[in-house]
Amino acid sequence: MTTAQETGTDAATHGVELSETAAAKAKALLEQEGRDDMHLRIAVQPGGCAGLRYQLFFDERTLDGDLFRDFNGLKVAVDRMSAPYVQGATIDFVDTIEKQGFTIDNPNAGGSCACGDSFH
Repeated sequence: MTTAQETGTDAATHGVELSETAAAKAKALLEQEGRDDMHLRIAVQPGGCAGLRYQLFFDERTLDGDLFRDFNGLKVAVDRMSAPYVQGATIDFVDTIEKQGFTIDNPNAGGSCACGDSFH
């Protein structure tokens, strides 16, 4: 696992973990786009067949109340409303014959739908 470092001495951070593989892939995608002004944002929104849906995207905005962690140079943001839902979640990147993409293992999810796209 990549270790996180707080950006300030007493800055509030979120409890999401990012694997070294996921951090490397996200950094490579940003470099491919030539963007060094963006960070990875993890959010939870209402939707999906199980009630809540993850959103994982690059963002250049900083929202009021955002919580940040740094993973070997990759800033990861979570808004304050989403933070309790993803506390303790681990994000990984898999690249196999069967599956490719970012995965989220969330101990807070009470259940998920068959498609694996949403949770409650």
